[in-house]
Amino acid sequence: MGNNFSISLSLDTIITRCWDCAAGQASYICNLEDNLHALQAEVAKLKELRGDLMSRVRISEDEQQHKRLNQVEGWLQRADDVQVEKLCMGGCCSRHPRSTHKFGKQMATILQEVKHLKENGDFRDVACKPPLPSATKRPSEPTVGLESYVNQVWSSLQKEQVGVIGIYGLGGVGKATLLNQINNKFHDSTHDYHVIWAVASQDWLIEKVQDQIAKRIGLSNEGWESKSRDEKAGDIFNVLCRKKFALLLDDIWERFDLTGAGVSLPTQQNGSEVIFTTRSRDVCCQMQPSMASNIKVECLPPGKALKRFEEKVGSETLQMHPDIRKLAKAVVEECAGLPLALITIGRAMASKKTPPEWEYAIEVLRQSAASVFPGVGKEMYPKLKFSYDSLTSERVKFCFLYCSLYPEDHPIQIDELIHCWIREGFMDEHTDLSTARNQGRFFIGSLIEACLLEKVRFSDRVRMHDVVRDMALWIVGEFEKEKFLVKSGVQLKELPEAEKWEEITRMSLMDNQIENLTEILECPNLQNDLKVFMDDFFNSMPMLRVLDLSDNTNLEELPVGIAKLVSLEHLNLSFTKIRKLPVELKALEKLKYLNLEWTGDLEMIPQQLISSFSKLQVLKMMRCGYGCSLLLEEMEHLKYLNVLTLAFRSASELEKASRFNNLLDFRDSRSLNILALANLQNLYSIKCTNCMDLKEVKIESKIVEGARYFHSFRYVGLTYCKQMRDVSWVIFAPHLEKLLIRGCNSLEEIISEEKLDEVTESKANTNLFSRLEELDLCRLPKMKTIYYHALPFPQLKKISIVKCPMLKKLPLNSNSAKGQRLIIKGEKGWWKDVEWEDESTRTAFLPSFQPQ
Repeated sequence: MGNNFSISLSLDTIITRCWDCAAGQASYICNLEDNLHALQAEVAKLKELRGDLMSRVRISEDEQQHKRLNQVEGWLQRADDVQVEKLCMGGCCSRHPRSTHKFGKQMATILQEVKHLKENGDFRDVACKPPLPSATKRPSEPTVGLESYVNQVWSSLQKEQVGVIGIYGLGGVGKATLLNQINNKFHDSTHDYHVIWAVASQDWLIEKVQDQIAKRIGLSNEGWESKSRDEKAGDIFNVLCRKKFALLLDDIWERFDLTGAGVSLPTQQNGSEVIFTTRSRDVCCQMQPSMASNIKVECLPPGKALKRFEEKVGSETLQMHPDIRKLAKAVVEECAGLPLALITIGRAMASKKTPPEWEYAIEVLRQSAASVFPGVGKEMYPKLKFSYDSLTSERVKFCFLYCSLYPEDHPIQIDELIHCWIREGFMDEHTDLSTARNQGRFFIGSLIEACLLEKVRFSDRVRMHDVVRDMALWIVGEFEKEKFLVKSGVQLKELPEAEKWEEITRMSLMDNQIENLTEILECPNLQNDLKVFMDDFFNSMPMLRVLDLSDNTNLEELPVGIAKLVSLEHLNLSFTKIRKLPVELKALEKLKYLNLEWTGDLEMIPQQLISSFSKLQVLKMMRCGYGCSLLLEEMEHLKYLNVLTLAFRSASELEKASRFNNLLDFRDSRSLNILALANLQNLYSIKCTNCMDLKEVKIESKIVEGARYFHSFRYVGLTYCKQMRDVSWVIFAPHLEKLLIRGCNSLEEIISEEKLDEVTESKANTNLFSRLEELDLCRLPKMKTIYYHALPFPQLKKISIVKCPMLKKLPLNSNSAKGQRLIIKGEKGWWKDVEWEDESTRTAFLPSFQPQ
């Protein structure tokens, strides 16, 4: 704009033609010649002035990113519009005296105009800083699978002011890309926010974030760097308190002090928003306690993961051979939906044009991808490792690495994992097992919050994402003194090779097909997790502390050489076919944990064997073939026993063992007084299966302090108790998380109003089902009522109701499960007949239904 200066192009021609005209008319126009020379001189000066001005404008615009002033733009436009060239038109070249006279007047007028322009063309300032745009476009490559998250955030902004929104998830899952898309949606949409982008990575100080904010809101100048953090905060606050802003804060690793940085807190009044990304769920909770306003970014489902991978591989490679597309799906499975892995591995495979190359890549990905794919060890794993580096203690770090011993995608039972950690010495030295277990739960929570472990929904298990597991093994190999040999779940049929067996500290051969071991291993430093062995296999493993032989369905006998494991503290024989325990186990004087659950073939345990384990803290014998009642007297001598799981066949046996803790399974008794369980202060769960004659669990009015004993109660499972009519006693379990009732033909209600009235309000749980996460009801033909009033259910995530034709009304209203993403599963016909408290309740829960 304003770059054409036309008067200089035709002036010489005009003057020449005008001079010829004027020479013949000299007697009529006395000053024409002087005016023509004067015009020529003034136009030359105007041209020079305009050129100098344009140079100043270009410097301001190109180098300083300023915008030219309107008055400068107007002057340049007027200079361009001087109509000198029109002098050659009309009468300027005519020989007629009247025309020549008119030409002379025009000449004089233009001369004055040029002089005026020249006099007003001296500008002190030619440009100024442009007004800040509401949002600045950020580069972002096309993505797959994030659209729903963008819409979710945008919907929250449109519907109501939420203040702070946290976006969290595993490293490499696409959080930064999602925030980029949200920023660009601001740029492309009409809104009244001033959008600010800032990065707060792990090693960034608050001052660096302040600098980014200051630059975006126009505060960054020569004196800015010399100011203190508090001074910067004051300046930032003075600007933002007058704006409606959206602060997009990427990659925070701990609670970010908004006030300390000068960011005015979002309120309903100012309408501002803070949207941040983090790998830590804990950071989300610290920044925004309401988890309903926080969003977890999940890995991509298989279809979208394949699409993302194929984008990086390219159609040319995929079309090189018919088998490559099929092999690509196998590679995508190994990436487990993590975008960072899909991108990194996809780029590496773009040059692989033959099926053998792809087959080899799949094999490598199942074991050690970093050794073959440079991008994995140099780019992907280091990015993921930041989450590991940010863990609060070395103990938590090694607890995390320990999880890599389990196979890919393996659900790990939390209780078993914690006991392994305890035996390995990862917990602090505690005087009691309960405190150590609580610390283990705390560590589990820390790893889940850091997105390094995933909670398996509706179960007491966790799993490790496949790529995170690979990263953990990479960390062990690259940075740790420990030496792991992990060949779990890779279908081995014989012992794997290792360069230096004597350096191995932990080995996992879980989920393989090794039937016979013909080599005695020299592993003096080995500490845990072997699955298969032969006689004398343990001779050279004096340091072994944890031996997990569970799930070996072909294991029928233990070798006497197990007595050589003098350091053993943890022995898991669950889900094996073992028929007897060798008396040589008495040599395991340090044993603290023994798991014999689901060993239905176990028929013989030598007398005084159990009592010889004087340090035993955990004994698990649920579904054990050996009669548990035969061991009760021996158990009395185990003064450190803290956790015991047994199966009883009568209420008298149950009451006899009431001093023991944790899980009780009782059968074949008509009634059970809840007082029989009153002393079980660590009771976690109770299962009642096939109790054909059990009609009721009593809650007599004389109970005074029963409720306080069930604060650790988490799970109740009742199956095929065909005469039981209600489960009202669960009112004494304020922390109950899961209630499962199946095949109870006579059950009419869960909470009986009549029985509840028998217990005074102070003795029962006034926050009924306040911790309940899952309610599973199946094959209850007489079931009519869960509870006779609507309940809040603040933690409820899933209700499953199948083959309960009489249950027409749920204890829900429009406020129940508010803020939770509740799932209700059932038959379509049953759902159609559900009676709702009001139309608003029906509307609130219609999206929750999923057909069974």
